[in-house]
Amino acid sequence: MTKYLVISADCHAGLPNAEYREWLDPEYREQFDAALAERARMAELASQGFLNQEFADEWHAENEEGLRGGWDAGRRDKELDADGVAGEVIFPDADAVSSGASAPFGAGLGATGDIPPELLMAGARAHNRWLAELCGASPERRAGVAIVPILADIDAAVAEIRRARDSGLRGGILIPPMWQPYEPYHHPRYDPVWAVCQELSMPVHVHSGVADKASYGPHIGIYAAEVRFWSARPLWFLIWSGVFERFPRLQFGVAECGAFWVNDLLWRMDLVYERDHGSRKLGEQLTANLTMRPSEYFDRNCFIGASNTQRRELARRYEIGVANLCWGNDFPHPEGTWPHTREFLRDAFCDIPGDETAAMLGLNAAEVYGFDTDALAALAARIGPCPEDLGQSGDPTAKWAALKQAGRPWLTGIETLPPALA
Repeated sequence: MTKYLVISADCHAGLPNAEYREWLDPEYREQFDAALAERARMAELASQGFLNQEFADEWHAENEEGLRGGWDAGRRDKELDADGVAGEVIFPDADAVSSGASAPFGAGLGATGDIPPELLMAGARAHNRWLAELCGASPERRAGVAIVPILADIDAAVAEIRRARDSGLRGGILIPPMWQPYEPYHHPRYDPVWAVCQELSMPVHVHSGVADKASYGPHIGIYAAEVRFWSARPLWFLIWSGVFERFPRLQFGVAECGAFWVNDLLWRMDLVYERDHGSRKLGEQLTANLTMRPSEYFDRNCFIGASNTQRRELARRYEIGVANLCWGNDFPHPEGTWPHTREFLRDAFCDIPGDETAAMLGLNAAEVYGFDTDALAALAARIGPCPEDLGQSGDPTAKWAALKQAGRPWLTGIETLPPALA
């Protein structure tokens, strides 16, 4: 039985907070010490309502050794092996519960334009230096994503992108999903960033985490309802403004925001582009920057790092695009599938055709990030799941044939209902 090559398009790594001090430029270490104290205070406030402290305590108690893989390369490999994951794309902030292993000065997943830009870049550089060393231990297995705050100083951002790529971070860059109070991402001032990322084949990413938290008060459910909106918002800014028209080889990924929203977004954007009944009143400016449908730019330039992909999302894969989906286990975050990935994969992929499973579990990510599949073949043969491990037996092609033929119904004109999800 052939084993699947599994590449997680969404993993995380970061040092315990205090250990980042030695990776910082010396002139920022005094400010870093003060920031550590403030971070401890904020963690205490989080434990008073935003965080389920009982869950946090249980999570750390049950996974204490495995969580060391957030920064320890040897332990990390052991955890990935047990999960059946041969390759990984690494984002910052290993600790998603108490923020105990996060990039300095809030430069990681929570980065916004409100943080002093000099500190934001200092924290990003410190993390990127350390991450390059972590990835250097197994370069064929790891694609590190560099944190690059692009909002305040474009020249500094471009310089850091080049430096990070030269250091071995080939996974691309992570930018803040929210740009306020700076110009939005359709502004031409960001063109040098898109240009260098296209030149160096560095995918640009946004990742879930930030949102309009100042508006929520104690109502955490509001955050849960719209955090994916804020994280994915740059996608349609880049499509409609013509960024992908000007930079046709630029790759852009939305990580850990699910995939359930993508098909309806593409449906709606394409209808608007074609000036359906509800859009006929819109003038020529609507499509002035485009020569293709929005879904065509999405297929060519975009992908979804769909951590812990759900059955309902897989049922929509032909509308989203099978080639656009990159699965992730979100190691070592508790909302992901680690350390029970094999069980999650069996539940989600039990009746998905083998070629599509192979694409979404690894081959799509291999193409986006340039993984050497031959170099990973022996490892995948040793640790990867086989079809039988995922409960795949027989030929499920007929079950999905009508849905596959329909593809994107707004383009094919074929309307059909998905098969049962049970």
